[in-house]
Amino acid sequence: MNLLQIAVGVVKNPSGQILISLRNNKLHQGGLWEFPGGKIEASETVEQALARELKEELDITVQAFSPLITINHQYPDLAVQLHVLSVERFDGEVKSCEGQPFLWVNPDDLTKYDFPAANQPIITAARLPHYYAILDDADPALLLVNLMKVLDKGIKLIQARLKTLSIAEVKAFLEQAFPLCKAHNAWLLLNSSVKNAEGFEVGGLHLTSADLLACDRRPENKRWVAASCHNGDELHHAQKIGVDFVVLAPVLPTPTHPDAEVLGWEQFAELVANSNLPVYALGGLAGSDLLLAQRAGAQGIAGIRAFLR
Repeated sequence: MNLLQIAVGVVKNPSGQILISLRNNKLHQGGLWEFPGGKIEASETVEQALARELKEELDITVQAFSPLITINHQYPDLAVQLHVLSVERFDGEVKSCEGQPFLWVNPDDLTKYDFPAANQPIITAARLPHYYAILDDADPALLLVNLMKVLDKGIKLIQARLKTLSIAEVKAFLEQAFPLCKAHNAWLLLNSSVKNAEGFEVGGLHLTSADLLACDRRPENKRWVAASCHNGDELHHAQKIGVDFVVLAPVLPTPTHPDAEVLGWEQFAELVANSNLPVYALGGLAGSDLLLAQRAGAQGIAGIRAFLR
C-alpha cells in the first residue's frame, strides 16, 4: 500500500487559538474536523506544500513555522504520513476559499471535537508547551524556590520528581505547589516513584520507565499521563498503552552522569521518527537547544537545571 505524504498546519492566531476546519463528507474521513493542509507533491518540500495549501484553502501567507510532530498511521484503506508544522505567524485574513466551515478553538478545547484517528497525537502536541521542567528533590529546601523560578520563567508543564521525600513531605509540598501551578496556568505532574502517586491531587502522572513497562493500560482518571523512555521498546510500549507524551533520554552527556551511554541526536531522531507520540529531549540540554531538538522531531526540551539558570 502506498504511503500518502501529507503536510499539516497547526495554525495559531495572536490569541493562541488554533484553526480547525470540517472535512467534506465526500472525502476520506469526511464529516470530521481536521487541521488544514494537503498532499505533498513530488517536487515540494513539506514547507512548500503547506504554504501552498494554506494559500489555496484559507488565503493566508505563512511567515513563520516550526516542526511539531510526524505521524505514521494505517487506516483500513489508506496509509498516511503526516508532517505537522506549527504556524506561528501568517499574513492575511483567514477565509474559506473552498467553502469548508472553520473555527478558531482554544487548545484545550480541541478534545471536544471529532477528528480522524491519525489526528489525535496532533491534538496532544498542539496542547503541549515546548518546555517540560523537572523539579528534583536532591535539596528539599529548594523545591519551592525552584518551583517559583520555573513558574516565573513562564514554564507551563512541570514534573515533581520526589524520590527521597517521605509521604508526609510529599503531601506538604504538593499542598503548596499544586495551587501555585494552577494560579500560573501550569500543569504539575507527579513522578510515579512516589508511593500511591495516582492518589494525589495533581495535573497528571509521570511514569518511570520501570512503572511504564509494568503497566498494561493507561492509568485512569489522570488529565496527563507521561513516561520516561530510553529506547525503542519503551517508546513502543508507551504508545501502546496510550500515554500522552514521553521524555527520551539521555540525548547528550550530563554533568551528573558524564560517562553514561547517550543517544546522540541521530539516534534520538531515528527513535522519534518511529513513534507517534510527542517526545521531549532530555539530557545535557539547555532551553536554547529548542530548535535543534525540533529539527530532530522533538516536541521540546525537558530538563532539571536547564530552567534554573
